[in-house]
Amino acid sequence: MKAVLWTRYGAPEALRPAELPLPVPRERDVLIRVHAATVTAGDCEMRSLRLPAFLGLPMRMYVGFRRPRRIRVLGQELAGMVESVGSAVHEFRPGDAVFGSPGMRLGAYAEQVRLSMDSEETVLARKPAAISFEEAAASTVGGLEALHFMRRAALSPGDALLINGAGGSIGTFAIQLAKHHGAEVTAVDAAGKLDMLRQLGADHVVDYTREDFSQSDMRYDAVLDMVGGTSFPRCMRALKADGRYLMANPSLRNMLRGKLMTLFGGKRVIGGAGRQRIEDLEYIARLLEEGTVRTVIDRRYPLERIVEAHRYAETGTKTGNIAITVRDAAANTGFSSA
Repeated sequence: MKAVLWTRYGAPEALRPAELPLPVPRERDVLIRVHAATVTAGDCEMRSLRLPAFLGLPMRMYVGFRRPRRIRVLGQELAGMVESVGSAVHEFRPGDAVFGSPGMRLGAYAEQVRLSMDSEETVLARKPAAISFEEAAASTVGGLEALHFMRRAALSPGDALLINGAGGSIGTFAIQLAKHHGAEVTAVDAAGKLDMLRQLGADHVVDYTREDFSQSDMRYDAVLDMVGGTSFPRCMRALKADGRYLMANPSLRNMLRGKLMTLFGGKRVIGGAGRQRIEDLEYIARLLEEGTVRTVIDRRYPLERIVEAHRYAETGTKTGNIAITVRDAAANTGFSSA
């Protein structure tokens, strides 16, 4: 089968085409013919190993100190058709259209993926008929993370939520989930994304290049910060006295600051990703089927242009998600790096 190998830590050119043996399902495995995958910020961070020091060293020790060994194929979101199942699998059957994530095992940049239904990392659900494979794949991590943060935000109808960096994969879902539960949403991002954020339901939009949201008189019940770094004090200023600050990309410094703020102030600081659960992905699937939420896709690339897709992801200008079409890879004679 065609796949994209992760050959070293570094630039997108570390991704190379390869032919790999077809995976053989064991008794609790599901073999999926992949139709679509994505490029996420997490894929790019993993590929380059541009991670905070407290994460980078343990990750290198796990994956391979000099170059990737334990994980050879990236890609944490996928959608496709069940090709075959092991003898002890009852959740799915051949021919089912599915979407989900292999978790930290990764592997979606390949024509076929084997997932273990006994692994705590596997999240897999039936694909809603109303959406494409690309839309389904791109709803997995963004949808699950947005759901996690909105639950931690504990918003009531009428509460005010600010999302800093709202135009990415998590932020676009968070807007829709917050509106679904009756919150008033202010979305902060670059000017080119503001119309899209309004279309998703944002009540107010802020161009961060022209306006500092923390300098307004508005105070929020919760702030979801997708940016991190130096935005910590600004987000804290924007909160009400008993507000909740949710850090999607916390640095070690901000995690420590957050603990102190939670201990000695009225504001709560909440950081880190949630545990991915199958029942939550099934909930996202129902919302997608109903049309309550939708997936925003900026660009689509075929698998042989994965290097170009990673380059674009690293510009930081993407709106929503980047989808990768894997289904037609067998028809291509080779892979391109441009």
